[in-house]
Amino acid sequence: MLKSVCVVMIVHKSEILGVRKKINWDEFIEKVRPIVEDVRKRGDSALIEYTEKFDGVRQRYIRVPKEEIDSAYDKVDDDLIDALEIAKKNVERFHSITAVDRDIKIDFGDCVLGKRYTPIENVGVYIPGGNKSYPSTALMAGVPAKIAGVDRLIACTPPNRDGVVNPLTLVACDIAGFDEIYAVGGAQAISAMAYGTETIKPVEKIVGPGNVYVTAAKLLVQKDVAIDMPAGPSEIVVIADESAKAEFVALDCLAQLEHDPLALAIVLTTSKDLAESVDRMAGENVKIAIVDSIDEAIDISNRIAPEHLSIVCRDAERYLDKVRHAGSVFIGEYSPVACGDYASGTNHVLPTSGYARIYSGLSVETFMKHVTYQKLTKSALKRIGDAVIKLAKAEGFEMHAKSVEVRLREE
Repeated sequence: MLKSVCVVMIVHKSEILGVRKKINWDEFIEKVRPIVEDVRKRGDSALIEYTEKFDGVRQRYIRVPKEEIDSAYDKVDDDLIDALEIAKKNVERFHSITAVDRDIKIDFGDCVLGKRYTPIENVGVYIPGGNKSYPSTALMAGVPAKIAGVDRLIACTPPNRDGVVNPLTLVACDIAGFDEIYAVGGAQAISAMAYGTETIKPVEKIVGPGNVYVTAAKLLVQKDVAIDMPAGPSEIVVIADESAKAEFVALDCLAQLEHDPLALAIVLTTSKDLAESVDRMAGENVKIAIVDSIDEAIDISNRIAPEHLSIVCRDAERYLDKVRHAGSVFIGEYSPVACGDYASGTNHVLPTSGYARIYSGLSVETFMKHVTYQKLTKSALKRIGDAVIKLAKAEGFEMHAKSVEVRLREE
């Protein structure tokens, strides 16, 4: 059992919507702006200087040599490599099945309308690193990108204290199919991917999690390159009734709090006994509220729009259709969030800070765009031509109207 604590963090349900700490992104954007601009101007030399300044290491390289990637396999336990392969297989299976042919072609008789999906050609992934390794992020971003058909997939990740990339991260990147790996992190890495340096060619979209400085840099450069989503501290909402196991609930909350001092963990429960048990086990950083019903809990959760939502109650699955805003949902007592973080097959790069109201997690669609097309016969042009002409003239575009009129006059 978890160690009991004395601090009581059961709050009134009316207070729950106010417990998320807001981040002043403008403040952090101004902090990273000089770094982003300096890297844009000075390229590799600025990357090297900032890596030494912020990470305290002198890089041995900017781009990781192939021989170092190959030798990384000898430095990683076979059991870990097997775990990466299992995770990759499950992520690949899920994203491949969801990546069914989206192309649409509709024949209306006198005209054909359609939509074709094509991959983004150049994508950069930020993978947190330094003296820790986050190989799961390489899989979560790399696998769906390659399924989508991205031509050039690069990774930027901070070097460790020896000035090299962690071997476990290298193995994960290699297994996921990255084409290039760079030993650079922080806001300087985002700038390098957005604008390029002597060594790093720019990309068209940047994805992946990072700290507030990395996210601020992504927000700053998004006027020039696409990004996946803003990413704040990790968060979880657990909805539970008296049937839930308090220890499971507490551990799922504590697991998310491992990520960041600003991480958020909320429990919404219909059971006073469960609330008190989780409170004793989990401590002051988990906010707990007693609600009148599971439906009320779902409503509160939709207003929070959490990154992770765990539903642990009787007939939990029947509440899934009522969830409108969440990054990823975990149903039942044997679906810990940790499985989604690593190996069940969905994705752990998810919207936080309430952005689940308007953003989705990483998927194959993240790395694709679509092109529409149309083919009209003369009869189709006659059918809609008069409407086109009238609307074009109403907007003052005479040549738009004339481009149709001249075709309609043709015998």
